Amino acid sequence: MGAGGAIYINIPFCKQACHYCDFNFSTILERKVSMVSALQRELEIRKDEFSGELVRTIYFGGGTPSVLEIEEIDQILTTIQNNYKVSENPEITLEANPDDLYKEKIEQLARTPINRLSIGIQSFFDVDLRFMNRAHNALEAEQCITLASKYFRNISIDLIYGLPNMTKEHWLQNLEKALSFDIPHISGYALTVEPKTALAHLIKKGAVSPLDDALAEEHFRIMSDKLERAGYSHYEISNFGRPGYFSQNNTAYWLGKKYMGIGPSAHSFDGKQRSWNIGNNFKYLTALKKRELPKEVEILSRTDRYNEYVMTGLRTIWGVSMDRVLSEFGQEYHSYLLKQVEPYLIRGLLQMDNDVLTVTKKGEFLSDGIASDLFMVKLD
Repeated sequence: MGAGGAIYINIPFCKQACHYCDFNFSTILERKVSMVSALQRELEIRKDEFSGELVRTIYFGGGTPSVLEIEEIDQILTTIQNNYKVSENPEITLEANPDDLYKEKIEQLARTPINRLSIGIQSFFDVDLRFMNRAHNALEAEQCITLASKYFRNISIDLIYGLPNMTKEHWLQNLEKALSFDIPHISGYALTVEPKTALAHLIKKGAVSPLDDALAEEHFRIMSDKLERAGYSHYEISNFGRPGYFSQNNTAYWLGKKYMGIGPSAHSFDGKQRSWNIGNNFKYLTALKKRELPKEVEILSRTDRYNEYVMTGLRTIWGVSMDRVLSEFGQEYHSYLLKQVEPYLIRGLLQMDNDVLTVTKKGEFLSDGIASDLFMVKLD
C-alpha cells in the first residue's frame, strides 16, 4: 500500500463569474446531473491508477462545489468508497460560498462524511465583494461562519488582498474580523489579473486602477505578522493553520505525493507523470458517455521534477532538502543549486539549516521568483 493519495473532484459550476476568475466553469446548472454521472464514471474507469494507494484526502473544489445537492455529494463519495481503499478517517473538504451555506444546507452537510469546509469569504466588506462581483454580501459572510462553526470545527476561509486602493487599515480590519471567529485555518491570496477576465478588461478600459505590487507585498507582510502573532503557523506562502489544522490535501500536493484529479480541467500526478483533463465541459461529458478519458499526459523529465520540487518546497516550511536533491537528482543538480542559492543566502532571502533550504521572512513574498531563478534550464 502506498504512502497515501489524494482525490480532487472538480465541480465546474458557479452561479456567476467573479471578475478576477479564469477557472473553467459554467453557469448552466442544468448540466449538473449529467456532470455528476460523468464524474462517477471517471472515478470507476480510473480506479486501477490508485490500486496501491490508500486515499487519505478527498477534496471537492471548483468552481463552486456547494452548488451540489446533498444527494449528489453522497453519490460521488459512495462511488469512491466502492472503488478505492479509503483510510478510516480521511480529510474530506468541500469548498463552499457563503450564499450556499444557509442553516438547512449546513445541517445537511454535517450529516455527510464531509468534515472540513473551505469557505470563499474573500472579504468582510461589501465594497470589496461588489468589486469582485461575488454572489454574497458581508452579512452573509459573517452569518455563514457563525452557523458553520456550530457544526464543523475544521473550517478554513479564503481572503483576497492587494485590491486597488485597499488601504492597510482596511486589510487589517478584514484580518481582525476573520480572527474574531476563532477558525483554525486562513488562506490569503493576492489579487492577480488573468488575461481575458472581466478585471483585465476593466483595467484596460481605465475603469479600475492597475494593481500595485508594492501594496500587495505590504498587505502580505501585515497578514503574515498578524496571523503568526495570533498563533497560526505560516506553513505555506498563502496558508496559515493552527496546530493539527493544516490542509492535509494541499500538503500532499506540496510534498509531491500522488493525487488524482477528476472532472474537467482537473490535474493528476503520480510522481513521474502529470496529466490533465480537457477543460471543456461539453467535450468532457461527451467523452465520458463513451467511457473515454479526455486527458493529456506529460512524462516529467528529471529536470521537470527537480524544478517542481524547488518551486513547491520553497513555498512551504518544509523547504528543499539538499540531501534529497543529491539522492534523487544527482550531483550535477546538487552542485548547481548550491551555486544558484549563494546570492540569496548573502542577501538574507534564503537560509540553510541542517542542509534544508527555506525562504526567510524577508524572502517570503518573493519565493516564486526566487524559485524560478533556481530552476535548471536544460533538456535531459
